[in-house]
Amino acid sequence: MADKTIDHAFTATNLTSSATDPTFAGALSFMRRRFTKDLQGADAVVWGIPFDAATSNRPGARFGPQAIRRASAIFDNDPQYPFRRDLFAEMAVIDYGDCLLDYGNHAETPAAIERQASAILDSGAFLLSLGGDHFVTWPLLKAHAAKHGPLALVHFDAHQDTWFDDGRRIDHGSFVARAVREGLIDPDCSIQIGIRTHAPDDCGLAVVYGHQVEDMTAAEIASLIVSHTKGGASYLTFDIDCLDPAYAPGTGTPVSGGPSSAKILSVLQRLHQLDIRGADVVEVAPAYDHADITAIAGATVAMYMLGLHAERRAGGR
Repeated sequence: MADKTIDHAFTATNLTSSATDPTFAGALSFMRRRFTKDLQGADAVVWGIPFDAATSNRPGARFGPQAIRRASAIFDNDPQYPFRRDLFAEMAVIDYGDCLLDYGNHAETPAAIERQASAILDSGAFLLSLGGDHFVTWPLLKAHAAKHGPLALVHFDAHQDTWFDDGRRIDHGSFVARAVREGLIDPDCSIQIGIRTHAPDDCGLAVVYGHQVEDMTAAEIASLIVSHTKGGASYLTFDIDCLDPAYAPGTGTPVSGGPSSAKILSVLQRLHQLDIRGADVVEVAPAYDHADITAIAGATVAMYMLGLHAERRAGGR
């Protein structure tokens, strides 16, 4: 036991050191990364946004960051499947904690998220955000587009989120329409995967519906995504309700007929060619979860996002 430590989130000696916490104990940062507000030396930052006032059905995604962090404790420090590498051996990752929001003043929420995200991005680090409902992606896109220009949006979801709003609503169903209208994303290079509902407008994005996902192989879906983004700077957003409720029951607006976690993870692992400049996982609502199924799926998707970034930093496979 002499070489073992616990509470690695606080006791880590450097940003690339391995954790030895038991899965069932220790401080629950994301994948045991150091909790810190010091961005110096960080290659990637994991950040929670505990906001769900924009939900149209079941609330509870404000507890998503906590649940995803807790579920991420299942990942030990062996090379992470399927990336065959210790993600943190050469990539310094921190858990930056959560976004500070005033629960009684939702009108200030978008600006607060954008401002705090921009401060992280100014450090040069890659930002992986944990929602929260899908409204949070709109201010995140504002912060990323300010740094990188209009982005190709790669959007995994059961819903298109292209409903029109007046630009002032706090609504998780319209962030895509708003992002197109404001020039934050390039619709010609953007794509949605897993859609199982109808919206009045596709806003020019390519749509891969749920039944098409069922008929296609993971390799075919990944190839379509890569080709459609045309090599441009991309933002990857993953609504956990992209998955069938059998694999992600803990979410606010579940829709039957979706893909399995295995299939979508197989798609994600093939996206190493994408130039991903930022990413998020949203809509995990643990109050409706069973045995942490949804939280584990969300944590795994987030781990894959870090894995893709680690691969790109290392020059691919």
